[in-house]
Amino acid sequence: MAKVVVYVKDYCPYCTKAKNLLRKKGVEFEEIDISDNDELQNFVREQSGQRTVPQIFINDKSIGGCDDMYSLNSEGTLDKLLAEV
Repeated sequence: MAKVVVYVKDYCPYCTKAKNLLRKKGVEFEEIDISDNDELQNFVREQSGQRTVPQIFINDKSIGGCDDMYSLNSEGTLDKLLAEV
């Protein structure tokens, strides 16, 4: 199974929605709260090119946010990415 990391902030409905999809698929993931950590926020921005959360990484590659992940799921691509080791 792929390594999945989800960067989140407190009280983010999109973060909750993204995590719920991963849980529904039975995917283990690391959740990192960047709410009060400017250094981590800068890191995520540099790695993803985005300022919003959640930011989701599969095998150290940014796939974007919640809507991006749902789009990949609709296309059937998400399961392929999650199956990569």
